[in-house]
Amino acid sequence: MVLPLYQVDAFASKPFEGNPAAVVPLEAWLSDEQMLAIAAENNLAETAFLVAEGDGFRLRWFTPTVEVDLCGHATLATAHVLFTHLAFAGDTIIFHTRSGELTVARGETGRLIMNFPARPVKPMADPKVLGPILGVAPRMVLTGANMIAVFDSAADVARLTPAFVPLAEYLKPRNQVLIATAAGDDGSGFDFVTRVFAPAHGIDEDHVTGSAYCDATPFWARKLKKDTLVARQISPRGGTVWCALEGDRVVVEGTCADYLKGEIVIAD
Repeated sequence: MVLPLYQVDAFASKPFEGNPAAVVPLEAWLSDEQMLAIAAENNLAETAFLVAEGDGFRLRWFTPTVEVDLCGHATLATAHVLFTHLAFAGDTIIFHTRSGELTVARGETGRLIMNFPARPVKPMADPKVLGPILGVAPRMVLTGANMIAVFDSAADVARLTPAFVPLAEYLKPRNQVLIATAAGDDGSGFDFVTRVFAPAHGIDEDHVTGSAYCDATPFWARKLKKDTLVARQISPRGGTVWCALEGDRVVVEGTCADYLKGEIVIAD
């Protein structure tokens, strides 16, 4: 069996920035074990698999260790592959996923526009363990689908040095990732910054995490009293995310850069 493989840097203007994702278009589903083995072999934060279904595509995402409910950067990469390499003729792609129906449209600016569910968060009692684990104590902690740790400054977020084994032990029972965030510096051009840690999902630090803005955008939209925001994920590779709160949905925009096109050979 020979399968096509695309590796795309998502939320990137050129190769070697943003977040790499693998995209594997399929005619029919492989077994879960085969898809997980391919994701582990790719050893990227996410590998996306898609099969045509109804008016769109069924889309699934795997880290090297687990299948996840939602992945933004691999969705962006998949839409890029469909538009750029697989001659998708329309302006909007519909993806059927474990998180419901998601759409990605071509934007007039050249960015791809993803429409995702907003995920509200609520304050939680400050877990004192997080300060020692992260290296800097957060000012506020919120919880929902994921955990958000809010810090006093972008510099605090940049200097976090997580201890990943205890962080994984803390997050795994909650099935959460940790989004570290703070307001952007004056004059930076960014409303807020983030870093995202998912050691319980096999990813110590994710480079640019589209799904995290389903959690972070509603929080910052309320706090900053504006619905349209620009964020910067300050991981070692870094990436810019344009996001907006539209009722119970979050719009996330970004661009992609091609890195690799190849084939996977799987023995029968």
